[in-house]
Amino acid sequence: MKRQIAFYRNKLLQDGSAIDQGLALLAQDDGIISSGPDDLCQLGAAVLTRLGGCALILARPPLPISEWLIAHAGSADTLIPPDSETRTFLHDIPILRRDEFRSDPVAALTARLGQRKGVLVEGIGLVAVGPLTLEQAYVNLSSLFHALFVKTLHDLLLQPCGPQEQALLAAVRAWTTPLTLAGLAFCDRADLNGNTQIAHEMERVGRYTVEQRLVDSFFGNISCRDDQQIFISQTAASLDALSGCIDPVPFDNSTTCGITASSELLTHRRIYEQTDARTILHGHPKFAVVLSMHCATRDCAIDDCWRDCPQVRDCVGTPIVAGEVGAGGLADKVVPVIANSGAAIVYGHGVFTIGHHDFAEAFTKLLQIEQACRDEYFRRVDANS
Repeated sequence: MKRQIAFYRNKLLQDGSAIDQGLALLAQDDGIISSGPDDLCQLGAAVLTRLGGCALILARPPLPISEWLIAHAGSADTLIPPDSETRTFLHDIPILRRDEFRSDPVAALTARLGQRKGVLVEGIGLVAVGPLTLEQAYVNLSSLFHALFVKTLHDLLLQPCGPQEQALLAAVRAWTTPLTLAGLAFCDRADLNGNTQIAHEMERVGRYTVEQRLVDSFFGNISCRDDQQIFISQTAASLDALSGCIDPVPFDNSTTCGITASSELLTHRRIYEQTDARTILHGHPKFAVVLSMHCATRDCAIDDCWRDCPQVRDCVGTPIVAGEVGAGGLADKVVPVIANSGAAIVYGHGVFTIGHHDFAEAFTKLLQIEQACRDEYFRRVDANS
């Protein structure tokens, strides 16, 4: 268990979801094993004992997004970020303010975590629970950070930026790591053949996608085709740990391998059937997600833009489509536009890219789209100053 705690602690620090001195991880074994500052570990142990879960993570983000969101939440007791992770996975994010927390922090946290996967806590940051495994707590914490980061940046687009917002944006700029292809190697078209070679390349490219922060926690998917089948990451598989988590799914459905495949299998299949794509990469790069939800249209009658918007909008030269994620809901929307552009941004969700010959093309497109979205985002918020 100590190794698992060290592993997930390192992941949270590497993906920028937490700062070292504000991060505590706890897990039940024969007793509670913890890593982090004493005060956070003591609080976490009391909560975990009362809650009866397996694992708990308390994390202060490296950006002042917690403070800014709580200060601008008014009297609301929950936040509902508009991204698809929140909609399909988190539902909403409870706020626990310092006044509620002060008298009995253990009871207050236990009550919130008994109903939700995570909580935004004033003075602490993010707290996420894992009912059965430490991995669940990590996924929940990473998803919380992604959702709140996206909400913060989206909200900043909708209002004039004063001194507090400028300070927050400066911190975001400093946090945002450079995107680069330097040092990355890709298998060329001639060598991308055979089950073993394809699997090895998918593992490598999946790891690149996580290392460049182009996907959060366990979301996103990747695939490659040969003449007979689609090799695709399994549902809930982490893209930086794909060994043993890649399913070969025949085009003729002659096996049941598709049962454990990514929920976007139908979208991948349709892309392969209607284009000459050899590879597909789907990530959740944060700035692309933020800009996908920023629409200049006013007085629109559509309520559920993420699902019902019929328009194909444009963002930095890449089409944006709406559609319900999972269970093939995106297939009808993504395929028509990706065939022409080689890429598609899904409202509030992420980016699909294709490679006609190998993964180098798909990965490069994903990286270039996110870089262009970063540049465009900062251009827009600077204009609001």
